[in-house]
This record gives sequence, structure tokens and C-alpha cells, in this order.
Amino acid sequence: MSSFWSIFISVITLGTILGCFLLLRWCLKNMTGVEEGDDMHHEFDGIVEINNPLPRWWTIMFYVTIVWGIIYLALYPGLGNFAGLLGWKSSNQDVQSLEESRAATKQALENGELVEYDRQMQQAEERFGPIFEAYAKRDVTDLANDPEALKVGQRLFLQNCAQCHGSDARGMRGFPNLTDDAWLYGGNPEQIRTTLLQGRQGVMPGWIDSYGEKGIKEVVAYTLSLSGRKVDPELAEAGKSRFAACTACHGQDGKGNYAMGAPNLTDNIWLYGGSEKAVTETLTHGRNGVMPAWEKILGEDKIHLLTAYVYSLSQEQ
Repeated sequence: MSSFWSIFISVITLGTILGCFLLLRWCLKNMTGVEEGDDMHHEFDGIVEINNPLPRWWTIMFYVTIVWGIIYLALYPGLGNFAGLLGWKSSNQDVQSLEESRAATKQALENGELVEYDRQMQQAEERFGPIFEAYAKRDVTDLANDPEALKVGQRLFLQNCAQCHGSDARGMRGFPNLTDDAWLYGGNPEQIRTTLLQGRQGVMPGWIDSYGEKGIKEVVAYTLSLSGRKVDPELAEAGKSRFAACTACHGQDGKGNYAMGAPNLTDNIWLYGGSEKAVTETLTHGRNGVMPAWEKILGEDKIHLLTAYVYSLSQEQ
């Protein structure tokens, strides 16, 4: 925060507290010209106004809140760039990466700083760390049949994965459905765990420069025919020879390749849409899908449990 805004906020904050104090003092003075307890000669619907002072309990409470406000602003951050006498802060500010966050946490601990986020994370690790550690010692297939373990895994999924795959794990355009048996990189426990730990990056190049518009139409027709779709047979036959360039990833039979994350083109399950228009767009411009790595964020123990949950989703089919 710049010095201008720091001063501006401080003046507004302290000025408001001072204004409340002065207003209270002004209200405590009898400026009506009428003795306290006497009739103010105002009457409405049988109700007569009396010149009574502010209740003492109310006045004391108001003074207490003013004093408390000043003490709070002195101890905790709230006045612009002033950090407070206790050195407390809600979190390490201005960090832009996980590495910077961890470095800031380490530095705060070394300097004895009171960082609320770090304190809560430490408490959570002390409380829940042994639970995840115990789950990590069990086999994934065993955890996949444990209702209590799956409840914990579901919470991890909702907190970290639902933004892309949906709360029901059925995915959306560009994000895989995790409840079926169509896997880009394989659906056994070890493959799922590797995906979660290391992340994935799937690149489908654009072919417009190589094939041209006519060639794209031919390959689209052949690609759609692989899943049993009705297409122009002449276009499909012409696209079959062009598809040879695609077999390096998708295989000669079009059934894909787990090692490269190349999807199966024969099951009529499409990550970016299976309409002729969508497939044409994919072949023309290509696709670039990224699954982030979660090892440094969640740690191996939590990922082990999350693997069991994701694995269980496709086993229910």
C-alpha cells in the first residue's frame, strides 16, 4: 500500500473514532435550556417528552467500545501500513507461488511472527496428519471399499478437483468424466496416482496447415466413422489414408494410447465434443489440456486417499 493510501485510511479511521467520542460528549451536555427531568413541552398522542440524560450504562458501554477500538488498532494491523504492536497478520501477503508461500512461512517461523494462516495450517497438520498417514498405509483398492475413507476422499475432491471435473466428477467440455471407464492416461490405481502427483499435459496439434480444409473434412469423416457414425463414405475413405499421420498417437485402430494420453476414437466418448463441428475445430486448431500436479499442494498421503476416491468412482459403473 502506498504512503498516500496508508495515511488516508489512518486519518479516516482515527477521525471516525474521534468523531464518535466528540458526538458522545456533545450529547451528554444539556443544551436545551430545560432542567433535567423537566417537561420539554412536546406531546404527541398522549406521550410527553421529558429532558432525560443518556442512560449511564449506555454511555459507559460506548466509552468501552471506543477504548477497545483504539487498543485493537494498536495491537493488530488496521491503520494503513502499521503492522500492529503484536506483529500479527492474517497471512503472508504478496506471495505469488507455492514456493514463495513456503519460504515466507519458514521466514515467519524463524522470526517468531504471528501469522494466523500458518498457525491454523500447523494445527490442522497436527490434528489430521496422523489420520492421512494411517490411510496412506492401506492399499488403494482396500480404501476404495471403505465408506469412511471415501467420505474423506470426497471432501478432498470437492475442495480441489470439483472446479474442473464437477462436484459429481462427471466433467464438462475439456475436462474428463471420472465416473466412466474411458481414461486418457489409464484408470488403474497407480496410473491415477501418477496423474495426481505429477499432473498431465496433453497436446493435440492443429492440422490445417498440413491437410487444408478439404483434408480436414476427410479426416473428420473417417474419425467419426471409427465410432460407428454415419458419414460420407467417399470422404471417410479419403480420410483413412490421411489418418496414417494420426496413428503415431491414436494407434492404427484409433483406440488411443495411455502412454501419450491419446484418446480412444472408437468409443464415441469425446472430451471436447463429438459433433462434426467440434471434431473439425479440434483437428483444425488442435487442443492443449493441462492437469496440474498436486504433489506439492496436497502431499503424498492425501493424494493416496484421493486416488482411492477417484478410482472408486469408475468402479461403481
